[in-house]
Amino acid sequence: MHKRRMRLRPSVAIAIGALAAGSLATLPFTALADGAGDSHDNSRQQAFISAAAAYHVPLNVLLGVAYEESGWESHGAQFSSDGGFGPMHLTDVTPTMLAGGDAGAAGRSDLASLAADPALHTVQTAAKLTGLSPKALRTDPTANIRGGAALLASYAEDVTSSTPSDSSQWYGAVAKYSQAKQKRSAVLFADRVYSVVRTGAVRVTKDGQRIQLQASPATKTAAAQVDRLRLKTTTSASTECPSSVACTYVPGSPAGGQISNRPTNGVRIDNIVIHDLEGTYDSAVKALADPKNPVSTHYVMRSSDGAVTQMVPTKDIAFHAGNYSSNLHSIGIEHEGYAAQGATWYTETQYQATAELVKYLASRFDIPLDRQHIVGHDNVAGPSSSLVSGMHWDPGSSWDWDHFMRLLGHPISGVHSVPAPGSVVTIDPGFADNQQTVQVCPADDPTGATPTCVDKQQASNFVYLRTTPDDNAPLFGDQAIHGTSAGTNGISDWGSTAQAGQQFVVADVQGPWTAIWYSGAKVWLHNPDGNNTRPAYGVNIIKSAGTTPVPLYGSSYPDKAEYPAGLGASTQAPLSMYSLPTGQAYVATQPPAATDDYFASSGTVVLGNKKMYTIQYNHRVALVYASDVTATPATHHWEDN
Repeated sequence: MHKRRMRLRPSVAIAIGALAAGSLATLPFTALADGAGDSHDNSRQQAFISAAAAYHVPLNVLLGVAYEESGWESHGAQFSSDGGFGPMHLTDVTPTMLAGGDAGAAGRSDLASLAADPALHTVQTAAKLTGLSPKALRTDPTANIRGGAALLASYAEDVTSSTPSDSSQWYGAVAKYSQAKQKRSAVLFADRVYSVVRTGAVRVTKDGQRIQLQASPATKTAAAQVDRLRLKTTTSASTECPSSVACTYVPGSPAGGQISNRPTNGVRIDNIVIHDLEGTYDSAVKALADPKNPVSTHYVMRSSDGAVTQMVPTKDIAFHAGNYSSNLHSIGIEHEGYAAQGATWYTETQYQATAELVKYLASRFDIPLDRQHIVGHDNVAGPSSSLVSGMHWDPGSSWDWDHFMRLLGHPISGVHSVPAPGSVVTIDPGFADNQQTVQVCPADDPTGATPTCVDKQQASNFVYLRTTPDDNAPLFGDQAIHGTSAGTNGISDWGSTAQAGQQFVVADVQGPWTAIWYSGAKVWLHNPDGNNTRPAYGVNIIKSAGTTPVPLYGSSYPDKAEYPAGLGASTQAPLSMYSLPTGQAYVATQPPAATDDYFASSGTVVLGNKKMYTIQYNHRVALVYASDVTATPATHHWEDN
């Protein structure tokens, strides 16, 4: 059930599993007291000493850069969230990584150009400098350290025409190692490196390597060297926040998004995506600002006091949702916290500040304040068949959608009542009193607080879905995750749950059980007296217009013939495991919208002639061509009271 996903790189992080919760996974480390861990291996320390001598780099500078980049960790052939390898975090981002990462760019013709930024390929530069193979630089920590030292030395030659013995004279080279295109970002990186050079550090890595950086408190910095890099000195953008929210601006990674002019250029902004960081606020802001990071978000929200850092202007596209079509039309808000421990991190202050921000954004861009337009990352469609199972599941089952929608002034409405077949219901089990048992495993919890899989009963925003109307019946298993097998109660297994605010068409009612059409199947939720659902009206019920199942998609690109000459057409294929069968019905979450695409290189917006509905297909949405379906409004009749 797990495969590697690209996620944001904080200090000492690795890409974890396909069912990764959020965009950001942190694995914090604690420095050891000087002299601790003498029995540990020191071969990596010797590798730093050897590489520093070979390339005439001061040892404390080399160690300081590696500490800032990786905490001196090496993960073998595993790359970090932004395609970096080894202790020196040499990058080698491929189009495939971007297709399956938060860019969600599967099928795009410009994948190669998105991945072509030299900042994303320092492995290749290091290979030319050292004569070592790219494979060795990616997988062998000793080779990786030599590659990083060679890069630093080449940058020092560029800045000072030498490799100075004085550590202070490497400030410009360190700033250049950040790969930043803006002066402020380069300076922040260099300052962090020199801070640890002054204070020193010692720690044991996950693979048992004890490494020490001796403190050099008197080390100065040749700060003026940064001017020789001729980096951009553009002023920071103004924040876009309501006056009720404490908001600052830190520019995010330019590799993590695209400059645009939404919605003035015709690219609509019609939804807001709620995420969690799978990490802390400070580490996330730092990592999201890293110029080597092909991930970004518009806003980051702190847990303790609701403070916000904006990192991408709303007019621009941030790579945050794992689906380019979703990124194109959305604004992303990341929250400090961990999905597996959500209720302990999602504070009332955070809920209120987020609600203020969402209301402000919804007002600016005319986004309806409902669960069809305010969604979780766990509700976003997978862009292609191979990527559906790996879509993130944040903010998870502990985000209190009921409370959040009340704070927005648009609570989930309707009177709890037993539904009738053919009607539309909104899932609404409540939260605090909706105690569900979930299994949390080590891969679900990057804090390290879950050493073995354990069942937990906790307040939840969902109901379980079963294959028959029986408490002992198997849970429904999503086809992308389980094939034809049953689902599980794993906290990351989104395929067996329906979430507060999601809307479905009722297929059947038997006693205290309600069946809904879900993921091409008839599934059952326990719903005594309608306590877990509310009737919904004013939405379109979508059915196949013909006599065969209708294909579903994860993206919304124009047809190839609709692209202007000179622009490569993005492509999409039906999601192979899903379809809309005849005889079933689903709810359109939004009016049909024209297919579209965007090319940042020229600022071109391509609009197609076809329109697609977004439907609530399972726990996630899917897209269907309007010409393939019929749409019937769900109306409120007098006999419905």
